[in-house]
Formats: sequence, structure tokens, C-alpha cells
Amino acid sequence: MATYAIGDVQGCLDALQQLLEACGFDGKRDRLWFVGDLVNRGSDSLGTLRLVKDLGDRAVAVLGNHDFHLLAVAAGKAKLHRSDTLDQVLAAPDREELLNWLRLRPLMHVENGWAMVHAGLLPQWSIADAQLLAGEVECALRGATWETFLATLYGDTPIRWSENLRGADRLRVIVNAMARMRFCSADGGIELRTKGETAHAPPGYYPWFDAPRHVVREHALICGHWSTLGLKLRPDLLALDSGCVWGGSLSAVRLDDRKLFQVRCQQRQVPGS
Repeated sequence: MATYAIGDVQGCLDALQQLLEACGFDGKRDRLWFVGDLVNRGSDSLGTLRLVKDLGDRAVAVLGNHDFHLLAVAAGKAKLHRSDTLDQVLAAPDREELLNWLRLRPLMHVENGWAMVHAGLLPQWSIADAQLLAGEVECALRGATWETFLATLYGDTPIRWSENLRGADRLRVIVNAMARMRFCSADGGIELRTKGETAHAPPGYYPWFDAPRHVVREHALICGHWSTLGLKLRPDLLALDSGCVWGGSLSAVRLDDRKLFQVRCQQRQVPGS
């Protein structure tokens, strides 16, 4: 049995199918871990959701910012953007089944010395802390008032984590860190506007994975979200967003031996769109 961690698919079903073939994926034996952003910008978000959902417990998918966006749009709490490619999902006969499945996905997954999250973790958070915080968001998203939660999700404030945060502000900061963040400060400040390479960090901010840490993490981290960072593989980090939807590659790493698999992708979107 092998486990493969896969970067941001974003609706590029054809690339995903090619990658699974390149990996020699066995659906009866192997497992797939998806770093989030299963949907949006690519041409077949509907097919991608159906494929991953049908894998059952052979697949783990954490929630990314585009996945949250789909849920919010479907709930009437956000509007479609010009560059969104979610119409097929929203009009699908199995729409509610797919959306309910997506809503039940975790924000973070921890197993066998690995911790997977879409965007990143703040330096104050141990893996155990982050699991508890992710659980707070998961409870809100899975509860009876999940649509109300989605209505309060959007916004860049508060800009800094504090244990004293409560309610919507607390959940928003957790989601912003785990599903949207690229740069942060040593004291838990989140900078959400800068999307470029690590050299473009604003003064006082760091790539989240290189921020001065107040905790020691024994787990290696798996993430996506940062296409301009590109593939970054090091002992403590697998950053797997290699820009599939922008004409880059879709990447997978076999966690058992860290072997890399990649397929080139047809460009679906223009950077900055």
C-alpha cells in the first residue's frame, strides 16, 4: 500500500487522471491525500469532485480556499467571480450530495508523522494545537448553522492570532491561516495581500514555514496554495502547488519514500485573473 500526497488540482481532472496513471495508483490498495482546492479555475471541477468522493476512504482531502468559496457560493453567502469555473457543480443533479461531502472534509489531517493543511500554520501553533483549532472550524461547518458560519467567513481581520479571540473572529483567523496564508510574522500576524515569491515578503513578515517558531513540530508538513512558490521539497516540508492550472505541473509525492511524480498541465487561467 502506498500513500500519495497531491497538489492543488483546481478542477484539472485530465491532469489528475494522468498523474494517477503515472504513479501507478491502485484504487483498491493505495491512498491519496489532497492538499485542498479540488475545485475552481480548471475545466472540470464537477468530475474532480465525483472522482475523489467516489474513492471513499482511499482519499483524504483537506479544505482549501477555493473549496470554501464553492460552499459559500452554493449557500448564497458569496458571489461567483469572473474567473470561477464552478457552474457545472452548481447545476449538477448530484449537487447537494457533492456539497455535503465537501462540507464534511477536514481542515487539517495528521497521520504517521505528517500534518497536511492547505495553506499553513502560525508559529505559535503546535500540531496538537492546530488540530484542536481545525476541529473548531470543522464543527461550525458541519453543524446546523453552517450557512451562518460561511456568511461570517470572509474578511482579512483580525490580522493577528490570539487565544482570546472568540466567535466569528476566532474562526476567521483560523481559516485565514490554514486556507489562505502565505506570509506571517513571528507573533502570529497574518499578511494576506502578498502572493509572490518568498523574496517579496513584506517587512517583518516571513514565509509561514520559515517564521521564527515558538514551538517545535515533530511532524513534517504538507501544503499547497502557493503556486508562485512552486514545488518545495525539504525534510520538514512538502509544498506541492506547482501551478497546474497556470500551465505548470500537477505534482504528487509518494510519502513512503518521497518519490516525486509530475505531469505537465495545459494552462487554464491567466496569472492574475
